[in-house]
Amino acid sequence: MNKIGFKLEKINTEQFAIIESSYDECNDDIGLEANVKFGTSTEDSAVISIIKFQFEQKEKPFLIIEVSCEFSIEEDKWGEFSNGKTIDIPKGFLAHLAMITVGTTRGVLHSKTDNTKFNEFILPTLNVSEMITEDGAFEK
Repeated sequence: MNKIGFKLEKINTEQFAIIESSYDECNDDIGLEANVKFGTSTEDSAVISIIKFQFEQKEKPFLIIEVSCEFSIEEDKWGEFSNGKTIDIPKGFLAHLAMITVGTTRGVLHSKTDNTKFNEFILPTLNVSEMITEDGAFEK
């Protein structure tokens, strides 16, 4: 793949919640659900990566965080991605942006839970390339 120039422009905490009533400190059976989504902004020549994590016990969420990162893409490369009515972005590049967003989310989670009992919940390393199985095709 050719080199793709990009820049992290914005970080947004889309969602954050601690639901203490759903958390049992005596129960070590904790699940983690992870979701990744993408979008584009044609007027900003940008890709938005959105990551949501949900820690659960007994299928009830007790810690939810969703963070989006907006990445501006160099104009020449954005033009190459543009294909008729769609913006086509290679899955490897999407995985790279998602990996950056996961790391950013890890830091936001640490900051938001600092000095609470929920600070022990750290996002594990993920192979996001396994989550992103195909190139992205986004309508203009």
